[in-house]
Amino acid sequence: MRCSQNIVGVLGNENIIAYNVKFENNFEVEILNLGGVITKIITPDKDNNFENIVLGYKNINDYIENPYYYGAIIGRTSGRICEGHIKIEDKEYKLNKNYGLHQGHGGNFGFNHKIWDVQVKEKSDCVSLILSRKSPHLEENYPGNLDVEVTFNIYENYKIEEVYKCKSDKTTIVNMTNHSYFNLSGNIKRPVTDCYLKLDSDKILELDETCVPTGREINIDNTPFDFKKLKLIGKDIDNKSHRQIEIGNGYDHVFLLNENKKIYMEDKISKRNMTIKTNQECVVIYTMNYEHEKTSYTGKVPPIRHGICFETQRPPIGRNMCYLEESLLKKGEQYEQKTEYIFNLVK
Repeated sequence: MRCSQNIVGVLGNENIIAYNVKFENNFEVEILNLGGVITKIITPDKDNNFENIVLGYKNINDYIENPYYYGAIIGRTSGRICEGHIKIEDKEYKLNKNYGLHQGHGGNFGFNHKIWDVQVKEKSDCVSLILSRKSPHLEENYPGNLDVEVTFNIYENYKIEEVYKCKSDKTTIVNMTNHSYFNLSGNIKRPVTDCYLKLDSDKILELDETCVPTGREINIDNTPFDFKKLKLIGKDIDNKSHRQIEIGNGYDHVFLLNENKKIYMEDKISKRNMTIKTNQECVVIYTMNYEHEKTSYTGKVPPIRHGICFETQRPPIGRNMCYLEESLLKKGEQYEQKTEYIFNLVK
């Protein structure tokens, strides 16, 4: 049996269970039934040292509040929704404003706070953790009873495939993602600004002063956002002569992906690299631009920019409900999001 289960805490009257998958090559992934949180992705560096390449808390109870959304399933929607206001089939809905003026990452008590049902399936080269729950009508004021299933297919050859599926009995909005903070140095040793990034993107969505899309796209050629060629993440991250860098205090932006929808990051010291493939039209890249206050598994509070998120998704809903259509899920239709993470070493 390559998947072990361990009760690590309690939420209300339900157990928090860690599902640990470990293969003979020592590739290890751990996921909680609380929020589907990925607490560990253990991979080797160039010297065959196996270390965790995602951020996580030292205290299991910090995952209950999880103010930074470490490793969590985000839903029903990811990103901000401008002023928490949506209109579906001529009916208006007011969502909880948990991000100041806006709603963010599913509201006050989004999917990251829920205990999920988990089914384990083992195959010769893969262990599947199938997480499911029913989000009831008007949970966080979203319409429709939504059946949700998120499958983590964990392969022995250092690959994780995430598949999200949803169906609703009313037209609603769905835009799910994962919120892992990656750090390829291993065990949060160095800032992610030391890593290199490449992605096939020509445009970002313009953000207003409150960090919601305006509906305008910005061409990123020869700007701090241009990663069409492999570039040091820290090279332009503080170039506040570009207004969008100033607004985000670094990278916290929606990159529109071109046809190959591939993202690549590498750390030249550990030689670890990561390739992300998705069927989504964009990725929000967030470079942990503000201080955290919770202690990590290293026993220290991670300094600023020691994690990077790649939130593959559809565009967040901005001013005048721009991009609302992209998140609509009609009654009886199926939402499907698929993202793969492939971990390797630079040759």
